[in-house]
Amino acid sequence: MDPEAFLDLANQVTKLKMFPYFDIAHSVLCALHVREDLGAGAQAFSRKHPMSCWLSTMLVVFAGGMLSNGLLGEPILAPLKNTQQLLVATAVWYVVFYTPFDIGYKISKFLPVKLVFATMKEIYRCKKVYDGVTHAAKLYPNAYIIMILIGTLKGNGAGFTKLFERLIRGVWTPTAMEFMQPSFPTKACIVASTIFVLDQKTDLISAPHSLVYFGIVIFFVYFKLSSLLLGIHDPFVPFENLFCALFLGGIWDSLAKVLGRGSAKEDKADSKKKD
Repeated sequence: MDPEAFLDLANQVTKLKMFPYFDIAHSVLCALHVREDLGAGAQAFSRKHPMSCWLSTMLVVFAGGMLSNGLLGEPILAPLKNTQQLLVATAVWYVVFYTPFDIGYKISKFLPVKLVFATMKEIYRCKKVYDGVTHAAKLYPNAYIIMILIGTLKGNGAGFTKLFERLIRGVWTPTAMEFMQPSFPTKACIVASTIFVLDQKTDLISAPHSLVYFGIVIFFVYFKLSSLLLGIHDPFVPFENLFCALFLGGIWDSLAKVLGRGSAKEDKADSKKKD
């Protein structure tokens, strides 16, 4: 592709308006997440506890904004002030849970449709990460860790509210902590936030901002589609294992076990000789 045409495409991607189409895609996948988390009893639960079902879905949809606002000392419920977004999310929730013959859920789960929604959701995620980093940079210009944290929460807030979201539905899963087992979207948002911080606050990245933004969009979309089509859920795992082995005691623990076994064998041999 011609470099100028590629740069023009990148500029267009950075200027995409999220409402309403990308918000719809985001809301559909959030509602699907809640329904799949409910399992086989999702339909019965939605009929018996519609308020709980709606609240948990809205929490997943608006989790990033709520968490970020809470940490930045802003009104936690501010994301709900946009009535249009709230109505769109509610309409999507109704379609996924309550349409006759479950046609809304079946269409949303249809692979080609889900691929389109997933692609749009990742573009939406990149926008949220960028907005989070930019907003945090205005409040705390030199606090890089805060920018990365807010960008990560904006991009994957639902992962960090999973415990409370399930609690709304009457399920207590204290081990479902994103900090204990970070998902790939969380790791990807950390990487994206770091790149945006380096792009905005340092001279380490010399490429135009639109190209950096577009590159992160491609990164998100590529690995999301790889997850859906190829089953590649977390490409960071090999690098994490290598890092842990080198710097977090993995090699030394293995060496200690080997030496411990060797000394134990020597002790047994000496005791046999004495006998």
